[in-house]
Amino acid sequence: MFESAELGHKIDKDTFKIEVPKLRAELLDVQDDVLQKKEFPVVILISGVDGSGKGETINLLYSWMDPRHISTLAFSAPSDEERSRPYMWRYWRALPPKGKVGIFAGSWYSHPIADRIAGNMRRLEMDQQLDDINRFEAMLVNEGALVLKFWFHLSKEGQKTRLKALEKDPRTAWRVTKQSYERLKTYDKLQEVAGHVLRVSNTAHAPWIIIEGTDDEYRSLTVGRIVLDAMRKRLAQQQRPQVPVAPPLVHAIDQKNVLNELDLTQHLAKKDYERELAKYQGRLSELVRDPRFTENHSLVLVFEGSDAAGKGGSIRRVGGAMDARQYQIVPIAAPTEEERAQPYLWRFWRHMPRTGRATIFDRSWYGRVLVERVEGFCAEADWLRAYAEINDFEHQLVAAGAVVVKFWLQISADEQLRRFKEREDTEFKRFKITDEDWRNREKWDEYVSAVCDMVDRTSTGLAPWTLVEANDKNFARVKVLKTVCDRLEAALKIDSNGK
Repeated sequence: MFESAELGHKIDKDTFKIEVPKLRAELLDVQDDVLQKKEFPVVILISGVDGSGKGETINLLYSWMDPRHISTLAFSAPSDEERSRPYMWRYWRALPPKGKVGIFAGSWYSHPIADRIAGNMRRLEMDQQLDDINRFEAMLVNEGALVLKFWFHLSKEGQKTRLKALEKDPRTAWRVTKQSYERLKTYDKLQEVAGHVLRVSNTAHAPWIIIEGTDDEYRSLTVGRIVLDAMRKRLAQQQRPQVPVAPPLVHAIDQKNVLNELDLTQHLAKKDYERELAKYQGRLSELVRDPRFTENHSLVLVFEGSDAAGKGGSIRRVGGAMDARQYQIVPIAAPTEEERAQPYLWRFWRHMPRTGRATIFDRSWYGRVLVERVEGFCAEADWLRAYAEINDFEHQLVAAGAVVVKFWLQISADEQLRRFKEREDTEFKRFKITDEDWRNREKWDEYVSAVCDMVDRTSTGLAPWTLVEANDKNFARVKVLKTVCDRLEAALKIDSNGK
């Protein structure tokens, strides 16, 4: 059922001494090739029973490879900062960049297993989390990562023997704790739970590799060879591996109607605007100071829209209702070199707000299905799979307490032209207009098609899109503020009702 090394094998110490120098040299060579090409990261998960050699194996990989280009991430109980964000947040941020090796000592599997053993998670809940993990790993592979998952196995008697041996040696006694023996008592439950986890999460693109942990030499050489062969194979591939992803359903209706049916003539007089602005800014100010928000929720605002549609003005009115220490505005431009070395969502993952805070994105992860799609900055397969990946990401945010509010600000082509010319003619607004804006205007119809697909495929019950008629800036700003208030009030009402 699993891709695994043969169990019960041993290697004599003389053979080990002969094989290690050659293996080390080959590992260093392949690691350097990966580093120089910077085409993919190597993600290694080390999991298994206590005393099975997980720590020793990690230390050996450090000594056999160049440690300057390896990072080891050890995860214990989540901190307060981590608990105030989505479950996967601390793993998202720890991913190695392209060219590097990241070893996860304890991974996104650790806590579902521990919670299930302790009775804190039902089987259905664990399976839902494993389904999320499977899709996350598929995304990593589609983004180019080489994912290696090792499970180190020992029999119950073998674990007892191993713990006693470690305890007797002064150099390793520190590794054996009271918790090690407590976990030994749950060995049978671990086998049951871990067996289910390994079956459910054993995929073609990220299979589990079972390693017998009884013999140190066999275990070490086996892991080293598997890592070497996997890196060589990945380097030899001409194309990036792709996990098949079903394309979104194509609807029979003309999706362009989503924008064409907006009434862009809606208008709000200045006097009415000033009254409504004050009303909703005051209401928003109260909502983000409500204990139900500060203790249970965060706020994620996404602003997308046509060029010159007034995103900046709307963002300023939202920010004007909050304490500047409570929110962050993240403007999104072309990715940096550091960001290109990570999955495309990475640069957004790291800006997720903690409980009681807000993050406002001036453009967002939707660039993958808008500008990158239209301008050809990514392959068709990449933007097609992005719809599902974005929905997964936003649902994880909501599950962690975030209120996700997404705006598309739409103006007519004639109004955009008027604003472009106004910006060119106004000295303090010239910085807002670029050659790229004019180029994008030439692809107006292509962007409209992309926007309609985006709204259709990513407007979910948990994170719906709000389309804003923005020819009149006053009307648009009030609609944005009112929508944020309504969404926050709905979330707080659910808290109050205990649903």
